[in-house]
Formats: sequence, structure tokens, C-alpha cells
Amino acid sequence: MRITALAGGVGGARFLRGLLHHLDSRPDSGDGPHEVTVIGNTADDVTLHGLRICPDLDTVMYTLGGGIHPEQGWGRAGETFGVAAELEAYGAEPQWFTLGDRDIATHLVRTRMLGLGYPLSAVTEALCARWQPGVRLLPMSDDPIETHVVIDDPDADPAPDGSPAVKAVHFQEWWVRLHAAAPARQILAVGIDQAKPAPGVLDAIADADVVVLPPSNPVVSIGTILAVPGIRDAIRATKAPVVGVSPIIGGAPVRGMADACLTAIGVETSAAAVADLYADFLGGWLVAPGDHGSVMPDEVTLRAVPLLMTDLEATAAIAGAALDLAQELAGESAGR
Repeated sequence: MRITALAGGVGGARFLRGLLHHLDSRPDSGDGPHEVTVIGNTADDVTLHGLRICPDLDTVMYTLGGGIHPEQGWGRAGETFGVAAELEAYGAEPQWFTLGDRDIATHLVRTRMLGLGYPLSAVTEALCARWQPGVRLLPMSDDPIETHVVIDDPDADPAPDGSPAVKAVHFQEWWVRLHAAAPARQILAVGIDQAKPAPGVLDAIADADVVVLPPSNPVVSIGTILAVPGIRDAIRATKAPVVGVSPIIGGAPVRGMADACLTAIGVETSAAAVADLYADFLGGWLVAPGDHGSVMPDEVTLRAVPLLMTDLEATAAIAGAALDLAQELAGESAGR
């Protein structure tokens, strides 16, 4: 089975770990081992202290490679913060985004390779050679894309018409420093209109037996991947069934602050509303049992299963349910 997944950070990475665990126990077709390709969000990327940081790519790489901080779900296990302490002593900004010593090594290698002219996809492949995550990890694009959030600026004078002054901050500042507490007037993926899918991305979608949407943020993770010109069209065109896992349970995000992002684009925080964002290509949708009565988009097959990724076995069961639904949809398609 060739599986292509679109993934953001912690939720996507944990789902993928469960997927690999499930595949280890699932018989292959006799044509070789299962293959998993992950198209990772890069719109959260940011440059800090001269280092290029790719949080979502690194979270997937560390999680599947055994280097993640298990309780946090992000950052390195056994991390130390000597460099961060020295930066603070110098008064170097920003201080709201703390880089660990081990993590800095990854960013140093990435920044050096990018500076030498290597594309992000080649850099990611080189970093994964160390971690051996068990998947082919592709950035959604080699082109720089950064998510910015427009919020009110309380320190500036109102506009001539009396409306509040606004400013744009990097998504990481809004997410990490402000905890998404400042209401977002707009969420903008800067540079995405000119971006192209990274090498291998469109082929991975076209050649897949299954396309999976893990429970990642539907606006700033899955949404930005889909916004790269060509990717959404490729998913619409693929013959593979597309199955998603709701990141919303009972009207609240499973983790993180996806509700603040959905509010910013005028979408309610519900499993049905998120499914509607994918309605032009979604074939199957896993929701929590309490959400199975919601009105879903036409042509979407609904399955209610426990969606809390409480441990590896529970997460593997969710991934297995997604693949079972995909195979069911594939069978129905073949029978038409």
C-alpha cells in the first residue's frame, strides 16, 4: 500500500507514529513493504537568530525517528538550554521562542545547506538520513512561505476612520508568545501564490493508493499545504480514496488552538465544518462518536470511532480505521 499523508506538527506526527505501528502488524500485498510519504507543512517556518527553523518538518522527523520529547510532543528529548541562557544574558531577541541546544544543531545544518544553495527538499532528505523516520518526508514546497497573522495594534493610533490600527506578526509569535489570545483578523500565507510543490509531491499524490489527512490544524497546517498551487488540484484528480481524521471532538480541538484559527476564517469549530473545508475531494471522514450526528458534506462517508490519541495502541487503531475506510471506498469505486 502506498500511503500519502498531509501533516502539520504534533497531531500529525503522533498520528503518523500510530500509522507506522499499525502497518507493522498489517499484512502487505506481497508486492513489497508498505510505503508512506508525508507532505509536511512549511508555512510555520521562521528565521530566528539567523537560523532557519522548520517546526512541523522537525516534529515529524523527531517523532518518527525516536528523538522527540515524549511529553511535549515537540522539541528534543533530553534537551538542554545553555545557548538560550546565553542569548538571554545578551538580551538577544526574541526570547519568547526558546531553542534547545540539540535542536540548534538541526537548524545549523539546515541553514548552512540552504546557504550553499541546496533546496529544502534536499536538506530535509539529508536530515532524515540521520533520523530514519520510516517515511519519505517531503516539504510541501522548496519556496519560502511564512504564515503571518493580522491582529489589532494597541500601541498605534486608530486609523482616520476610527477603526483600530492593525499589525501583522509571524504566526509563531501569535501562537507561541501571544498564545493565539489576540483575535486574528486575517491569516495570510505570505509567498504561497508564487510557490510550487516540492519535487515528488504531486507524484506522491497521483501514485498513492490512499491519501490521508491526519488530525492536523485545518487552517495553518492542512490548509496551507492545500493552498500551494497544484496540490489541491492533484488531490481532486487522484484516483486514490481520500480519508481524513477530524481534529475536532465535541466542538473543541483535540489539542492546540485550531479553534482560534477557524474563527479567524469564519468557520465554526466542529467536525462537520472542517469536513466542509475539504468537501471538494474528501471521500471518508472519521469523527468521534459524539459527533456522528452532524450534517456532513454530500458524498462523504462518515465513520464514528474513538479519536483520542491517548497512547500508541489507541493511535494505531485510529490509523487502522482510516485505512479500512479507504479500502472500503476503493472497493465501492471499483464496483461502479
